[in-house]
Amino acid sequence: MNNRQCPDFHYSNLRIPSRYAPVVFAFFMSTIMAMLMCIVIVGANSGISTGYVSRVLLAYKLAMPVAFICVMAVRPVVMKLVAISVRP
Repeated sequence: MNNRQCPDFHYSNLRIPSRYAPVVFAFFMSTIMAMLMCIVIVGANSGISTGYVSRVLLAYKLAMPVAFICVMAVRPVVMKLVAISVRP
């Protein structure tokens, strides 16, 4: 089997322009954190039993958009706090 890629395909064509970095950061941060929080909170509140995964996904359906909006809103404040707290 030949592992060579098509010469016209470049991963750089799939990358998002750097001006969207804050939005991409917020998307990945909210995606990961919302899922982790849903896993923990659903397990703590209702236990890990039958239907656990479906309960987590149901909670995640609400949590992910809320987390994304929160990260976008809080990011500028956090950046200022980091600038104040960290020595250059």
